[in-house]
Amino acid sequence: MTENNSISKDFNFLSLLWFSIPTIIMMVFTSIYTTVDGIFVSQFVGTNALSAINIVYPFVFIIYGVGIMLGTGGSAIIATRMGEGKYDEARENFTLIVIAILGFVFRNGIVTILGANDALMEYCVDYFTFILVGLPALMLQLMFQSFFVASGKPHVGMAAIISAGIANIVLDYIFIVPFNMGIKGAAIATSIGYCIPAVTGLVFFSSKKSVLHFTKPKWNGMVLWYSCFNGSSEMVTNIAAGIIAFMFNIIMMHLLGEDGVAAITIVLYSQFLFTAIFLGFSEGVAPVISFNHGAGNTDRIKKIFKICITIIGGCSVLSIVFSLALMNDIAAIFAPVGSKAYELSIHGFPIFSMNYIFAGLSIYASAMFTAFSNGKVSAIISFLRTFAFIAVCLAIMPNIIGVDGVWLAVPVAEFLGFIISAVFLFKYRRRYGY
Repeated sequence: MTENNSISKDFNFLSLLWFSIPTIIMMVFTSIYTTVDGIFVSQFVGTNALSAINIVYPFVFIIYGVGIMLGTGGSAIIATRMGEGKYDEARENFTLIVIAILGFVFRNGIVTILGANDALMEYCVDYFTFILVGLPALMLQLMFQSFFVASGKPHVGMAAIISAGIANIVLDYIFIVPFNMGIKGAAIATSIGYCIPAVTGLVFFSSKKSVLHFTKPKWNGMVLWYSCFNGSSEMVTNIAAGIIAFMFNIIMMHLLGEDGVAAITIVLYSQFLFTAIFLGFSEGVAPVISFNHGAGNTDRIKKIFKICITIIGGCSVLSIVFSLALMNDIAAIFAPVGSKAYELSIHGFPIFSMNYIFAGLSIYASAMFTAFSNGKVSAIISFLRTFAFIAVCLAIMPNIIGVDGVWLAVPVAEFLGFIISAVFLFKYRRRYGY
């Protein structure tokens, strides 16, 4: 018996783009959590508090990684089961994955010393404590983002994420400015924001009106292992982001001091936004690919692949155009116009922005192989483009061409990732029928 699910329909260019827009919006709003906290804290608390956020967030990146790993990896398995017509099994696996992630969070009550000095320790402890309370909700939010799409209801997830983003902005202002709660207020506002999509997902998937809903789970360790393995590339991406950000800070501090760190931070904040578009689209179409892969519908897979490559190419060009057009405004949000940090970021923006012409294909290729349940290839692409290539470039290029080597590290790494992704796409074209 076939069940109605929108990921099973025959998509054209516009309908596939429209289907992915809610997930793009979800990723964009998710990416601004850190940025919003940074803006309010830097403006109303001080630079030490802003530094504390940056110290704590590598831990949050790990949580992001685990949540996205199980969300994207698990949704690929679930969508494939539905494509095979195994809806009951899909529901059992879906419930098991959610319960497992809750167990992981509550089993590991982690208190971590993140390397803050005496001046920053109190800020770090305050922010970490209140962020930690919201981390179970964050992990549920990240998982539900993928499962909303897999269930054919991305607009529900979009509404929840938009609500969370707006709540975070409003509460940041209320807690930090009128209530004078400082960095604690920023952490509480963010944690409340995490809760909105988490509660929405729990309510939504508790209803049997959804094609995916909670049911009595059956233990299947292979489902959990395969979900983790299949989504490992997404975890690698987030953990690598924290490590690479640390490397950028160390190198820029050595070359240009605090203004250099501020400049690279500004540009990296913009990268969060632009790559969120690629990530959102890729995550949005992944369940559609998984469904048709499970159904053995290679004609639709070919059609979807061509549409996706066209959209990714267009978005790559637009990302560069908008990055260059908006770079002055973006820099001015974080640094006074005319300041050294502002001028350094304006110099780096055009160089750094070249990465967007290459990044989209690699992000899509990694997500597509995850959708095909080929976690190995997906992880290789993600590891190389988000960590290995950038780390090597940062270790070599600044020693050769100075500061411009720092700005060029990501574009060069993304170009190499583009080549690797193209090779894998060509190699596996017959196996997956695209």
